[in-house]
Amino acid sequence: MIDIGRPVKDIKIDSNTSIEKIFEELSQSGGFESVNLSAGLDILTEMISDEKCLKFISFVAAVVSTGLRGIIKDMIKNKWFDVAMVTCGSLDHDIARHFSHYNEGSFTMDDGELAEQNIHRLGNVLVPMDSYGPLIEEKMQSFLEEEYAAGVREMNTAEICKMIGKHLGDDSYLYWAYKNDVKVIVPGIMDGAVGNQIWMFSQSHRDFKLNLLGDADLLSGLIFKAEKSGAFMIGGGISKHHTLWWNQYRDGLDYAFYITTAQEFDGSLSGALVKEAISWGKVTRQAKQTTLHAEVTTILPFIYAALLSKLNKTS
Repeated sequence: MIDIGRPVKDIKIDSNTSIEKIFEELSQSGGFESVNLSAGLDILTEMISDEKCLKFISFVAAVVSTGLRGIIKDMIKNKWFDVAMVTCGSLDHDIARHFSHYNEGSFTMDDGELAEQNIHRLGNVLVPMDSYGPLIEEKMQSFLEEEYAAGVREMNTAEICKMIGKHLGDDSYLYWAYKNDVKVIVPGIMDGAVGNQIWMFSQSHRDFKLNLLGDADLLSGLIFKAEKSGAFMIGGGISKHHTLWWNQYRDGLDYAFYITTAQEFDGSLSGALVKEAISWGKVTRQAKQTTLHAEVTTILPFIYAALLSKLNKTS
């Protein structure tokens, strides 16, 4: 017989209701995605508090172009995660926004006119050309020349990210990953400005090599020793998949919370629910897992605030 569950409860909020209490109310509301939102908070709280758990965070580049970069940075600063699986664009945006700035725009702007003004558009974020390509070229060539002068002839992406982080400041997620020894892995590093600059550097320094197998060695060393593992996956694509892929080597994630705007009906990786990964052995059958369909720049600030409240009570 199917367990029909508990009765749906009306949400009750007044002027004194804490954000943590709101999430508790959502857990009993039967309200479509609100239940997954509440479950995700509980999963993250338990995962971050679990000292035996190897903790991953993955995220896509676009969020780093927005103010959500501040929350990504703070989560890494708080030492909530051991490994960050990211796309190359997240490095680009972190460098660009540390040394320069982006601007507010809109989705309806004339892209032809923006091109004439040397401004790129990323959704409703405006990226001045001078804040991006030329700036990243200048900084990356300088960083790499410094390493080369010190005798470095080969680097994996974790070492590239550490190198970048030590040249940035406390507004940067890469800086705090460097400070807290969080391993930042970029499986698709050639798909972005930083990767392009590594290639450009290699053209004039033919003995310099990018060692992607070194990242595999690093990840295998962490995964094979982990008693448990968990992941907070923000957006899909290669950063999500690489996180899942590596965790199949320890029989899957024990905790998994995924936020996406993609739908599963087209068979895409980004649209695939976390539970689909159970069939591949990338998430355990007993895992505490959920998928939330939501736009992350809207919802993550509230999740973060609730996490701070819950974790402060458990610490």
